[in-house]
Amino acid sequence: MMAMTTLNGVALYHELHGSGDPLALVHGSWGSHDEWEPVVPRLAQAFRVLVYDRRGHSRSERPDGQGSVREDVADLAGLLEATGFDRTWVVGNSFGASIALRLAAARPELVRGVIAHEPPLFLLLAHDPAYAAMLEETGRRISDVVGRIAAGDHAGAAELFVETVALGPGMWAQLDEATQGVLIENAPTFLDETRDPEQLAMDAETMSRITQPVLVTTGGQSPPLFGPVVERLVAALPRAAFQSFSDAGHLPHAMVPEAWCDSIVAFAGAQDG
Repeated sequence: MMAMTTLNGVALYHELHGSGDPLALVHGSWGSHDEWEPVVPRLAQAFRVLVYDRRGHSRSERPDGQGSVREDVADLAGLLEATGFDRTWVVGNSFGASIALRLAAARPELVRGVIAHEPPLFLLLAHDPAYAAMLEETGRRISDVVGRIAAGDHAGAAELFVETVALGPGMWAQLDEATQGVLIENAPTFLDETRDPEQLAMDAETMSRITQPVLVTTGGQSPPLFGPVVERLVAALPRAAFQSFSDAGHLPHAMVPEAWCDSIVAFAGAQDG
């Protein structure tokens, strides 16, 4: 089922697949619901799966004015309610993982548990001198990307983000033309996200309120700053488990879809058992 639903003044595109316990997939920055195509058929064998385009991305509406991660959380909560999803497994990648975790804290009655892959909560490392140089370099790279977006070079910004921040050198050329087009189209929303002071942060009080089971994952081929962020997050969450995918990077659903799906099904089954 495909539909447009207006929530919080914004029209959101979404699809439903399969049957079973509810599970929502939340994409990261620059992306869209299409990135879940490699895993939806497998997950839909075990769950009723919701995929959607976050506000400002692809088929969903891009509102004027400065946005915030709080709006993304409110959108997801509203979409779960509108589609009748109750006690939902919420799976997020990158910034989508940050949204999933924030939803678990803000609306615990909606969230059965969370699977979070590499949320970019870099400010968890802000007071540790061991990571000062890495944080400074990552900030510089993001600033270069933002500068290109602000100058109107969305294609150059998308390529620079993929090559220097998210996936690594040479990876832009390995993306198909359709995926490149999605990233270019959604570049302006990334500019908006970088201007949200809460984008890269999560305070201790918020993390303490996430009492649902959470599987926090990372990739063995991911940029090095994600590893220590994941470690801090696992240590802070009341009911966290950890898993690493040695053959994956920042997009495990694209790189190791079968293993990633199996991990989700197993984790959810263990909690329900």
